[in-house]
Amino acid sequence: MTDRSVSHDTFVIERRYEASPARVFTAWSDPAAKATWFGEPDFGAEFPHEMDFRVGGHEKIGGRPPGGSLYTYDAVYQDIVEGQRIVYTYEMQMDGKRISVSVATIEFAADGDATLLIVTEQGAYLDGYDTSAQREQGTKELLEALAKSLDES
Repeated sequence: MTDRSVSHDTFVIERRYEASPARVFTAWSDPAAKATWFGEPDFGAEFPHEMDFRVGGHEKIGGRPPGGSLYTYDAVYQDIVEGQRIVYTYEMQMDGKRISVSVATIEFAADGDATLLIVTEQGAYLDGYDTSAQREQGTKELLEALAKSLDES
């Protein structure tokens, strides 16, 4: 029998972007814009990025690092306030095993001509396959990729 465990944690990341809240919100809400920064660039695209940005809509992506496990992300949008807030739930799987279930809230606030982005994530990390620290680090890497995408556009 496999040992079962769950750990819970919450992390909050604040990041300032030199772009308007509308532009940063679009980077999260428009499938073409999000595809430029979301996901792991070193993972093969075994599952293309799918995104149905509406309350009740899904977002899915999956891939595998060279020689590694297959990771999949499956999210459902729970709440959307245009230009201000996105709330979604998501699960992560590794080789078909659920490794975490999370609630994420993304807030967009004007900061002069810039945007203060606040990411709050509450997670249940399952059976020792994932940790809050790993998820927070991965989220920080995604937010850095978002910054580069905003700078390039």
